[in-house]
Amino acid sequence: MNLETYYEYCLSKKGVSEHFPFDEDTLVFKVGGKMFALSSLSQWEKNEQSVNLKCDPERAEELRAEYDEIKPGFHMSKVHWNTVALNGNLPTSFVKELIDHSYELVFKSLTKKIQNEIIELEN
Repeated sequence: MNLETYYEYCLSKKGVSEHFPFDEDTLVFKVGGKMFALSSLSQWEKNEQSVNLKCDPERAEELRAEYDEIKPGFHMSKVHWNTVALNGNLPTSFVKELIDHSYELVFKSLTKKIQNEIIELEN
């Protein structure tokens, strides 16, 4: 997955906004004010692209055991976040599935009021 595909896919999801809350390098995607994906732009430039994604703890362990490209979240809760290396070995469709999972986990954690506001947004 290239940066443009990653960027456009994350932004295509309902209620998503992009931010740089930590520094000018770390691109963060949020839904309802909560992070679901983040990545270092300088790492993409070095061809060491990866993304941190939220994940169900049991599934996170399974994914880490099955894929060398999936590690405990760098600078994140190791229980709830994975760092996924996007070096070309994982199919784009699978990475999109992981992004969807992260988005859905965060969306479900939002209040019903915020969820409904997001659902009512036009794409």
